[in-house]
Amino acid sequence: SSYFQRTLSSPRIAMMVAQIVRVDVTSTRSEAEALILENNLIKSLAPRYNILFRDDKTYPYIELSGDAFPRLAYHRGAFTKGARYFGPFPNAYAVRESIHLLQKTFQLRTCENSVFQNRSRPCLLNQIKRCTGPCVGLIDNADYAADVRLASRFLDGQASEVIDDLTGRMHAASDRLAFEEAAACRDQVRVLQAVLHRQFVDSRKDEDVDILAAVEEDGLTCINIAMIRGGRHLGDRPQFPSGAAVSGALDGLLAFVEQHYAEHPIPARILVNLDPQSVKETLAEISERPQGVVSPRYAAEKAWMEMAEKNAHLAIQGRARDAGRIEQRLDALRDALDLAEAPHRIECFDISHTMGEA
Repeated sequence: SSYFQRTLSSPRIAMMVAQIVRVDVTSTRSEAEALILENNLIKSLAPRYNILFRDDKTYPYIELSGDAFPRLAYHRGAFTKGARYFGPFPNAYAVRESIHLLQKTFQLRTCENSVFQNRSRPCLLNQIKRCTGPCVGLIDNADYAADVRLASRFLDGQASEVIDDLTGRMHAASDRLAFEEAAACRDQVRVLQAVLHRQFVDSRKDEDVDILAAVEEDGLTCINIAMIRGGRHLGDRPQFPSGAAVSGALDGLLAFVEQHYAEHPIPARILVNLDPQSVKETLAEISERPQGVVSPRYAAEKAWMEMAEKNAHLAIQGRARDAGRIEQRLDALRDALDLAEAPHRIECFDISHTMGEA
């Protein structure tokens, strides 16, 4: 129904509606099934006015498996039933850095189940204090589960509460004269405090925020999303629309919001550099829950947005440089093959075979 209102949200939508010939309706059993069908149709039909923001990779997550001793792992793709997932993260580096931190602090296992079930002695990670050795019974279920709960709370953005909990444990252990346990808690607290203090983006709250900066420069539009989780800046991910005409930065921003948040969790707050009301209206079509979409107001928020916009401009400049290099390479290929003009399409044929063994 949003496409048939008297006032349409963007020129792109208006152009699309003007070219409608007929409307076909497909009935589904649920809203989730409708979203899946829509996504599959977009991929198969590649409609002109559907803006695609794709770089051939899904967003990565941190996975805590559903095993008796949960495994900490890097994850892309479909979710597994029984496991817990934290994210999305903007890039693989942010995930691996977080896993390294969790190993150092909570010493959760990262090994595959096939390795875990066949260990007869602790591995190197246990020796360097990156794993508590549940594979050989060096820690019981209850203590390991307590470490998993702390790691989960940290990933949920409750870093300050986790530090307070560990500090309480440290004092309690000291009162019991369990000095080794107290020292271990102290080391965990120091690691977490160092992580919180070294963040470039300063947040006084353990909050989840997405910063969306839409920038148009030299005919290119970039939507840069910066992710703040638990007050920590996890990184930026620039996205470029492809497969459709985009009439300005706001049009690109609204299209990105519509596509991105249909597939990923919506954080408590979203900061945008363009027309927050239009973004709210777009999100209202995806989620019934009211969304906190605002323009930057405070000093910290303005610093976040300035950083996101700067990274968007840098991404556009990098894209332009890459395009220039590609043109140079195509020109070189034209000269090498003595073609009349540079190729517009290159087709590859895979001629590998199974050496007669199939």
